[in-house]
Amino acid sequence: MRRNHAAGFKAKVAIAAIKGDKTLAELAEQFDVHPNQISEWKQQLQESAIDVFGSNSKAKAAAPDLKILHAKIRQLVGE
Repeated sequence: MRRNHAAGFKAKVAIAAIKGDKTLAELAEQFDVHPNQISEWKQQLQESAIDVFGSNSKAKAAAPDLKILHAKIRQLVGE
């Protein structure tokens, strides 16, 4: 039977692996997961860290375009 782990748990295990205080075998025993799974989560966390510190494309996409908003305001004021 396959187990599903919460995202928070995966992050906690991956961060512990990145710290390097314990071996994968020790972490696997501590968290009751396979060492290969810990390695995979660690790699996923390291790859996604680039998105955190990379360009703000998500923030830019979510922010409204000020030119469009100003044009809309001028249109409404003119009415």
